[in-house]
Amino acid sequence: MLFSEAFKLALQSLWANKLRTILTLIGVVMGVASVIMVITLVQGANRYVATKISGYGADVFTVSQMSSVIFTPEEYFKYQKRKIIRIEDYEAVRDGCAECTEVGALLDKSTNVVYNGHSSNNTEVRGYTWTMLSLNNIDIAIGRGFTPADEEHATHSAIVGYDIIDNLIGDGVDPLGKEIRVDGIPYTIIGVGDRQGKTLGQSQDNWVAVPITTYQQTYGYNDSVTIYARAAGNAQVMERAEDDVRVLMRTRRHDAPGSDDDFNLETNDTFLDIWKQISSLFATVVLGLASVALVVGGVVIMNIMLVSVTERTREIGVRKALGARQRDVLLQFLIESGTMAVTGGAIGVLCGIGVGKLITVIVGFPTSVPVWAVILGLFLAGAVGIFFGVYPASKAAKLDPVVALRAEM
Repeated sequence: MLFSEAFKLALQSLWANKLRTILTLIGVVMGVASVIMVITLVQGANRYVATKISGYGADVFTVSQMSSVIFTPEEYFKYQKRKIIRIEDYEAVRDGCAECTEVGALLDKSTNVVYNGHSSNNTEVRGYTWTMLSLNNIDIAIGRGFTPADEEHATHSAIVGYDIIDNLIGDGVDPLGKEIRVDGIPYTIIGVGDRQGKTLGQSQDNWVAVPITTYQQTYGYNDSVTIYARAAGNAQVMERAEDDVRVLMRTRRHDAPGSDDDFNLETNDTFLDIWKQISSLFATVVLGLASVALVVGGVVIMNIMLVSVTERTREIGVRKALGARQRDVLLQFLIESGTMAVTGGAIGVLCGIGVGKLITVIVGFPTSVPVWAVILGLFLAGAVGIFFGVYPASKAAKLDPVVALRAEM
C-alpha cells in the first residue's frame, strides 16, 4: 500500500466520524497548547529581562545588604541579621575604588504621590545620588538631571517617570516647575525620565527620584543603601573593581578572614542566572502538567482506535482477503492515529500562540515564538499518536482474515 493511499484512507475515516475525532483531539490540543504557551511566555520573558538587564551595562555591579532574590525564609532571616549599608559605605567606595569610573547610591520605597488633588498608588520614590541616572541607564527626556549641588544642599527637586505625567499632570502640560507632594512633602519637578515601558507586565515608569540626602532627611537614616559601581573596561578591569569594592566593604564591616561576605555583590550575570533559575523552574512545573494532558490525550486516542478496529473488523478482513499484508493494515491504522494527533497538535500550536499573544495584549507580558517550539509541539503530538496507536494498529494487523470476514457489520 502506498503511503499516500494510506493517508487518504486515514483522512476519510476521520472525516466519517467528525464528532468523535474532535472529542478525541481535545486532550492533545490542550497538552500541546500548554507546552507552546509556556515556551512562548518563558522565551519572551527571558529575552525581555536579558535586554532590560543588559541595558544597565555589563560593566555595572551592585553592593547590597540582601540578595535580589530570596528563595527561603532561612535566607531572609540570615540577610536581615546583617548590618545595614550606610551612606558612609558608599562614600568609602566612591573615594577608595581606583578601578571604578562611576559610583552611586540608591534608596527606595513605595508611597503615594499627589498633584492637584489627583493621587497615584504604589509609586516608587527613589533617593538618588547625582550619578544614579547614568548608572540606571535613564535618559532625561525633559528638563535636567540632578547635580552635585542638589545632593549637597538636599534640595526638594524631583525627577519623575512618565506615569506621573500621564496619570497626574496630563498630556500637553509642561511638567517642569510643577509641585508634587510625596508623603505630604512638596517637591518641584526639574526633569522627566524617558519611557522605560513594562517588565513582565509591571510599569517601570511609576517613580519619583529625589536627592538621596533629601530622602534621608525625610525618611531617616536607618534604611540600607544599595551601592552601584561602574568599571569601564574589559573583564579583568571589572574583576579588579569588584575586588577593590569587596576589600573596602569587608574592611569597613570587619569581616573575619576566611568568612563569607557580610553583604551581597551582584553583577548582571548574577541577575540573569537567578532569573533563568526561576523561569526554568516555572517551565518545568507547567510542562510537567502539560505532559499529563498529552498522556491523557494519547490514552483517549488509543481507546478510540480500539473501538475503530472493532467497528471495522469486516473491512480489515476484506482488505486482507484482497491481498493486504499485516504491515499494510498496521501502517493504515498508525497513519490514522498519527494524523489525528498531528492535527490536534497543529490546532494546539495555534491555540498556544494565540493565548500567549492574548496575554501580551491584556497584561503586557512579553512573548516570543521560537520556530523550534512549533516543531517540538508537532513532534510531541505525532509521537503521542504513534506511541498510543501501536497497540490498536498491531491488534488490527494480527486479525485472522477468515474470522474477520465472519464478523457482523
